[in-house]
Amino acid sequence: MTGGSAPEQAILIEHAQHISWIVFNRPDHANALSGAMLDQFSTALELLQSEGRPVIGIRANGKGFCSGMDLGQYGGAGKIDPVADAARLQRNIARWLAIWDHPKPVIAAVHGYCMGVSAQLCVFADITIVADNVRIGEPGVPIGGGYIAPVWVAQVGTKRAKEFAYVPGNWIDGPTSVEWGWANHCVPADQLIAAAEALAGRIAMTPPDVLRVKKQSINRAAEAAGFKQALSGIAEMDALLHLAPSVLAIRDQMAAQGLKSVLDMYKGPSSTALINQFKEQ
Repeated sequence: MTGGSAPEQAILIEHAQHISWIVFNRPDHANALSGAMLDQFSTALELLQSEGRPVIGIRANGKGFCSGMDLGQYGGAGKIDPVADAARLQRNIARWLAIWDHPKPVIAAVHGYCMGVSAQLCVFADITIVADNVRIGEPGVPIGGGYIAPVWVAQVGTKRAKEFAYVPGNWIDGPTSVEWGWANHCVPADQLIAAAEALAGRIAMTPPDVLRVKKQSINRAAEAAGFKQALSGIAEMDALLHLAPSVLAIRDQMAAQGLKSVLDMYKGPSSTALINQFKEQ
């Protein structure tokens, strides 16, 4: 990270005219979220509370936004400590809530792929703009439960959140993400950053103290409808499922055969692609 001492600059901070970008910078690892990367992200977010431009953006270098958690850090059944696992998951929720509670507006600009926990992260941004080449998806292997999709309920509704979660490796495209209410806008990929920066310029015309109170006011309305309450048990539920025999078996397969081999087992059409086949008949 800019100004940091971490050996790997997994997070960069770049300043444009009206927006300070937090940039995912592990393109050789599909921007998978390692523990160090998550810590750098939290540090950047905290730094930009008092420094930088009036609007914050989150984007990524490379072919896609983020492939989710770095599954290379996961091992077999013998490596799971349920207490530590739940605490780790709760820390990640706290990281995303720091976006939600941040004094500045936060825009997520998403391209290429946005998988797993990164599809959770974007829900906490104030505004999400996606490129027309984006795929927003569930983890490719069913090793967790009740961690990502419950956060979607407030934006896409219960039935769509369930459809998203039930199909292994399910995904939606950019236009569908806008139709569902997960994203605000879908733009051509080569216009994504320009669109976000143009919107930031218009937002920056509102004084910072006014923006802060507007954000707090709208957040309180969402919280009154149960947004934060929906987060209260998801870390524990996910950690519990991580110890289920079926999930432990998949983890052991990942350790023995490699992630790609296990991912290939679950490849198939998305739920929308599957249903569209019947609409076209």
